[in-house]
Amino acid sequence: MGTLKNRYTGFQFVLVGLLTVMRLHFTKFLLFGFFLIGLATTILTGCQTLSLNPGFQLKNSNQAEQLYDEAWRAINEEYVDNHFNGQSWQNWRTHYKNKLKTLDDAYVAIATMTTTLNDEYTRFLRPRAMKEQNLTIDSRLYGVGIQISMLKKRLVVLATLDDTPAARAGMKPKDVITHINGYEASGISVSDAADRIRGKKGTWVSLTLLRDGEQLVKKIQRDEIKLKSVFTRDLKDKQIGYLRFSSFISETMLSEVKAVENELKQKKALIIDLRGNYGGLFSNAVEIADMFLKKGDIVSIVNREKVIQHYEANGSQVFKQPVAVLIDAGSASASEIFSGALKDNHRGTLVGEHTFGKGLVQKITPLSQGAGLNITISKYLTPNGQDIHKKGILPDVKVAYTAADLKNAKDPQLDKAIEILRQQL
Repeated sequence: MGTLKNRYTGFQFVLVGLLTVMRLHFTKFLLFGFFLIGLATTILTGCQTLSLNPGFQLKNSNQAEQLYDEAWRAINEEYVDNHFNGQSWQNWRTHYKNKLKTLDDAYVAIATMTTTLNDEYTRFLRPRAMKEQNLTIDSRLYGVGIQISMLKKRLVVLATLDDTPAARAGMKPKDVITHINGYEASGISVSDAADRIRGKKGTWVSLTLLRDGEQLVKKIQRDEIKLKSVFTRDLKDKQIGYLRFSSFISETMLSEVKAVENELKQKKALIIDLRGNYGGLFSNAVEIADMFLKKGDIVSIVNREKVIQHYEANGSQVFKQPVAVLIDAGSASASEIFSGALKDNHRGTLVGEHTFGKGLVQKITPLSQGAGLNITISKYLTPNGQDIHKKGILPDVKVAYTAADLKNAKDPQLDKAIEILRQQL
């Protein structure tokens, strides 16, 4: 199959704690959707500035109107639904004619226009958001390493990244952040929260948390966030290897897997842990799934013209042992591509809980004045032709992981996976 030149990513986030700007290298595509703190601000990597159509190079001296028209054209040409949520998209072309005087006017107008698509993943990026979205995966990143979102007007931790200050401080998914350095977090935007949490390496941030009705205060020293995606550990049963993919975002992910390849090939069975893996690069999901498959489809992409592009295993299988894959509600997008490929090809047993359900693909389109758009351009299907968007993937063996399990340092999902694999040896 080879290296995929068009990079997709799975999940759009705002990551807090990164201060560097991304160099664009490949066309940007996304598979994701949450907000991250402590990594690159919106994880889109492997990107390249788009060659905009000649029509985008407008001579209109009104920058606000030019920006608005660029956004309209981009959506008109590439949005996955050519019915535009049942409305006449042409009407939006002139909706604000002679009414946009400032760039702020254009920002509000574009955001309003995109909202009518009723697509949470297609959104306008103001210059600041675009800059953050473009933070490169291989740049030097600083922060605390948490993934956050605003849920029911509360700032909630979705995940902590492995081996980061937040993880070492004991922050957990579902923690509610009530105060940041004493400042009340309720009612502020995720971006504002990110600004308050991020900071220079070596500085400290105090986060007041609410966890299961108990208030906790975590004082965390900001540090460089190393975007390592691949982790191994020893299990009591030495015959079984453990491989955790914390995300699919890193451009070094394939080399990380290859670094542990020989070690894992000595094992008689493997556990792949995708719990809390919010997604990443489409190419990573496809190429790593390819390492586990001898043949068969990995995933299919369907565009607005209903044209289907298949990605197939190339026959160079690396890992041939029995496999169990751990999944949960935090396993999304690129994780679902990987787990769907193994499940539909009967290559592994999925253990855990229902996955997130993100089956759309976005592309980042740069606009003038430093702004941009995330545009949904297609959807993806599992090898069996299943559209998992808003549905997710069901495990083969359902096993819950409760707060009590976490508190008591138990992992019934991992235990079940080991049990299943032992029966196959």
